[in-house]
Order: sequence, then C-alpha cells, then structure tokens
Amino acid sequence: MRFTASEADTGSRVDTFVQARDPSFSRSRAAALARDGHVTLNGRPVKPSAAVRGGDVVVVVVPPPSPLDLAPQDIPVGIVYEDDQLIVVDKPAGLTVHPAPGHPDGTLVNALLALVPDLPGIGGVERPGIVHRLDKDTSGLIVVAKTDAAHRSLSRQMKERSVDKSYVALTTGAIRDPIGEIDAPVGRHPKQRKKMAVVEGGRAALTQYRVVERFDGPRGRFTLVEAHPVTGRTHQIRVHLASIGHPLVGDPVYGRHSPLVPRHFLHAARLEIAMPPGETERKTFESPLPDDLSDTLSELRSV
Repeated sequence: MRFTASEADTGSRVDTFVQARDPSFSRSRAAALARDGHVTLNGRPVKPSAAVRGGDVVVVVVPPPSPLDLAPQDIPVGIVYEDDQLIVVDKPAGLTVHPAPGHPDGTLVNALLALVPDLPGIGGVERPGIVHRLDKDTSGLIVVAKTDAAHRSLSRQMKERSVDKSYVALTTGAIRDPIGEIDAPVGRHPKQRKKMAVVEGGRAALTQYRVVERFDGPRGRFTLVEAHPVTGRTHQIRVHLASIGHPLVGDPVYGRHSPLVPRHFLHAARLEIAMPPGETERKTFESPLPDDLSDTLSELRSV
C-alpha cells in the first residue's frame, strides 16, 4: 500500500499516519510492521516514531501471514448470524476472545477456527477476524470478519464510531439521573498496570447510559442500566461506572465480588452495523440475557 502525506499530516508519526490512512491497521500493528522493516518513508525503512512531512511517500508491504500456531477447538458458541463476509457470535461468559500470554488456547478464536476454516490470516495471525473484543467475563455479541474486505470495513466502522453497541449492566447503588453520560479519558492505572482508570492524559472515552430499573430492598440498592460506549476503550464501561461511584455488581477489579452473581454483570445485548462490503444495509443483532444474569434480576425483583 502506498500513501502520500499531505501538509496536514506534517509532524505525524509514521505508525499513526498509516493507521489513519487505513483503519484496518491498529497503531500497534503499523508499528510492528515498521519495526520489522515493512514500512518505508521515501524509499527507506523507518522507525514507527519517524515523522512524516507533506509530500512524503509511505509504502507498507504486508508480509504473508505466518503459520498460524492455533488449533481449531470444538468450543460451543452461539451463532446469531452468518454470511460469506462475517459471522456474529454470542460469546458466553468465561471465554477469552483471543490467545494471550498464559492463555494459548481455549479461546473464541480457537472456536472460530473450527467454524470458519478460511479464517487464518484475516486481520493478523494472533487475532484472525477479530475487530473488537469483550472481556473474558462479559457475555454477548461479537462480530468477526471472514474476509479482508469485511475486516477493513468493520475496522473502519469501529474507528468512525458508526457501530451502535448496547450493553446491559447492573451497578451498585442508586444512579440518580435517568439519562446521563460519562466523558472521561481512560488509560492505564498509574500504579496497578493490569487495571485501567480515568486518568489525565488518557484516551478520550465517552459512555452514554439510560436507567432501566432500580432496586431497593434487603439485598441493597442497585441500578439496571443500558450503556452505550461511543468509544471503545479497554474496560471502558466498567471503569466509567466505577468512576462515578457505581461499579458493576460482581466486578472484582473495579468493585467487589457479589453473592448475587458469579461474575461482573455486563452483557453485550445489541449490535448494529453497516453490512460489508457495500455497507448499503444496516442490520441489528440482539442477544437475550444469559441465565446467570436474568436469574439475578429475578431474585432482586422477588424480594
């Protein structure tokens, strides 16, 4: 791929410039390609931090995918929709989306490889087809690309924030306002690096929410909300709700364990996308609350 920088691009890092020109690349992916010598600036290999100027020519050569050292595994996942471009799955809680250090298999990717034999090489070796993710203990909808064209389309939609995602969350305490939004930057916790936090200098993050139901009984006060993450930062909904004093019920990282539910109460219930490759049609997919979460609500309503 060949990109020519404009005057407005002057001063941008090469990895940022590449990611902006082709949203199918994450910045980390563009940086990795540059470090491996696959990105040139005016004909010469450059570091990811090299600055571009107006008129510069950046060429990105994507090497063939490395052999995929991931085994297909027969892991049950619900298929909500499938065509020749993408697949929408209903991820159960407890299933990690993609392999990571210390967790090489037993992931959604392993399950997908069994369902979609042509998936390897789509969007990267370690995360084939994945354009967004859910935390291990968050259940619900994930869309996965089956072709390069679909991967580019969905990645761009994610970047442009045109994908409409809706989550069901149960928080501790009584959220006062029936409708609200949390506009606060999210980044790595300054002391606990495995956690995220609202921090100065973090990445812009916006979550909108609507109160659906309130509970006030012998088990305590709780608020059921519909949350819309306009941006897609790591742990965004969990961090944002905790930052206003209402962490998710059962969240051991940003709140505390709860006898009501064995995991944090968060479910990706609705997903609306423009269907690739033409994007002329928008479709909405929905997932009902799984039993563990619906049982929790039934218990709160019965007391």
